[in-house]
Amino acid sequence: MENDDTAVQYAIGRSDTVAPGTGIDLEFDADVQTMSPEASEYETCYVTSHKGPCRVATYSRDGQLIATGSADASIKILDTERMLAKSAMPIEVMMNETAQQNMENHPVIRTLYDHVDEVTCLAFHPTEQILASGSRDYTLKLFDYSKPSAKRAFKYIQEAEMLRSISFHPSGDFILVGTQHPTLRLYDINTFQCFVSCNPQDQHTDAICSVNYNPSANMYVTGSKDGCIKLWDGVSNRCITTFEKAHDGAEVCSAIFSKNSKYILSSGKDSVAKLWEISTGRTLVRYTEIQPKIIGQAYPHKRRFILVLPGVIQSEKQRKCP
Repeated sequence: MENDDTAVQYAIGRSDTVAPGTGIDLEFDADVQTMSPEASEYETCYVTSHKGPCRVATYSRDGQLIATGSADASIKILDTERMLAKSAMPIEVMMNETAQQNMENHPVIRTLYDHVDEVTCLAFHPTEQILASGSRDYTLKLFDYSKPSAKRAFKYIQEAEMLRSISFHPSGDFILVGTQHPTLRLYDINTFQCFVSCNPQDQHTDAICSVNYNPSANMYVTGSKDGCIKLWDGVSNRCITTFEKAHDGAEVCSAIFSKNSKYILSSGKDSVAKLWEISTGRTLVRYTEIQPKIIGQAYPHKRRFILVLPGVIQSEKQRKCP
């Protein structure tokens, strides 16, 4: 995105919102029309548990895998098709499965152990069978999950602060890292060289809670404990605009792009989720019927399933819409 692009007008602070009960088709310009279901139509199709609270969950780019990270320092990788098959399996069939059949059909395909403290963020590599993880132990680790026996990372980056959020560049060559420090980092995953914005004024003033690239990598978005959402140029690594007090000054817990990169969905510690229109900077929808401290949400590539992480529960739920 060009800094002087006059087609992009930012009107931060406008109160224009979509009327309550009015839906927005975020994929209106897609080849295949999709419609969001009513919230009441979502159902839980599979539940699994860590020994400690689940802190993070993410989908692979093709939606076939889910990774979850826990306060117990473990990581699980699950097969979504197996999750759905398991939920549809009659109880009598499940009870009669042999140990071998149960192992072959079990949704959890990998369990990874290499952190020594809570896992705080996860990201699948866009093209390789690699999972990146960040932790309170100040490390970013890369796991090769193509090998069933591999439970330890094959590469790691030692950070100076606790990691809070990571996001792969769509090429897979770079990874954004948000930590307890307000300065955003960009790493080359082959050389581990670190890059930051050339202008210190671009940076947040408190811990970075969320970092996410858009699908074309020309933009990325960050959310911070300082209450701001920042939109960045994906080429120059310069901040394009800042949504001040995006959640009335409360910490921004997450900020992600819609598939067409025209909207940003954010959640904050004000117990509100907001849908932002990037071209104007205005809030289109405020979702207020949520519990305090939603720590994250995740969408797969087809946007038909969501992961909900309400902070303190120990299980991960995959919810399905018809």
